Amino acid sequence: MPLRPVQVNFKALDDSVVGRFWAEALGWGVSSEAPGVTDVAPGGGFVRPDATAVRVDVVTVQEAKTATKNRLHIDLASTSASHQEELVARLKALGATPVDVGQGEVPWTVLADPEGNEFCVLEPREIYRDTGPIAAIVVDCADPRAMARFWGEAIDWTVREVTDEHASLRSAQGVGPYLEFLRSTDGHTVPDRLCLDLLPYSGDDQEAEAARLRALGATDIDRGQGDVPWRCMADPESHEFRVLGTR
Repeated sequence: MPLRPVQVNFKALDDSVVGRFWAEALGWGVSSEAPGVTDVAPGGGFVRPDATAVRVDVVTVQEAKTATKNRLHIDLASTSASHQEELVARLKALGATPVDVGQGEVPWTVLADPEGNEFCVLEPREIYRDTGPIAAIVVDCADPRAMARFWGEAIDWTVREVTDEHASLRSAQGVGPYLEFLRSTDGHTVPDRLCLDLLPYSGDDQEAEAARLRALGATDIDRGQGDVPWRCMADPESHEFRVLGTR
């Protein structure tokens, strides 16, 4: 059975600093399930998995982010021009900085979190009016059509749009953020700083799911993770992701 995207995994030198930033940015709560791990999720009894939100999970690593732009980033939604302006100002006060990734003159604002992870604050768009604070999880890729084919089979989200330049998926319930693939000529040169974490359905076997993903074109990868309860894998364009255990 297809997997469920449940969180965006960030690698950070200081998980608590990056985690607190994203908790404040999203208006969510923060917790820690283990040393070196900070979880950011909506309040009000939110329990993973929940199609209305994909939470943020920040894990401490020893390596700093390189100057290379991340291939995966988060787009934040705004409800009006004034809200976008206020949100950008608030994020800067929290420690975000403007960055130039070659965007030119665009109606959205590109910022970076305290460890340099790029993200966008979008101008108000009707398509994102009901997503919550995270409008989209955006992935740079060479072939959006191929990514739509793979991810449309890998996860339980519905493919909404596919062109040569862009592909998008969203939960079958039509709630929460979009997963979007944008065509880019930038290659894969450094390990991914951000990745998606996928959760099997209760009763499904993690190894069986990993085998199913391999048949779709995924590969196993070794990031020195050792003996852990998740599987590190990569899609056909080498975007990293993790298959979690159901516990």
